[in-house]
Amino acid sequence: MIGPAAEWDAALAEGRFLLQRPTGGGATVFPPRAFAPGTGAALEWFEASGHGTVYSATWIQRKPPEPAYNVVLVDLAEGARLMGRIEGVTPETLHIGMPVKARIIAGETPVVVFDPVEQADG
Repeated sequence: MIGPAAEWDAALAEGRFLLQRPTGGGATVFPPRAFAPGTGAALEWFEASGHGTVYSATWIQRKPPEPAYNVVLVDLAEGARLMGRIEGVTPETLHIGMPVKARIIAGETPVVVFDPVEQADG
């Protein structure tokens, strides 16, 4: 039997973005756990939409010539909050409230990143 973190990593390696919730419904749980916090209830995995909104953002400056990079907290549509980075943005275009979509970058250690989502005027 593998632990929840290993199950998360295995799903990412397969290109699947999964989250957990108590069996039968309830609040989304992240990071992966063996049991629901507070209740100890059993958890089930489910496919996440990947849609979210930037809750917080900062830029990390590195020694030149290395470029700066961002670190964000994203509130997912399913209710979990993840830390990550958003690709394809600048300090001028990245903002709190920005809609984003998760994407998995494959590799030896797959990682979830976010891309900005264009909103149509409605």
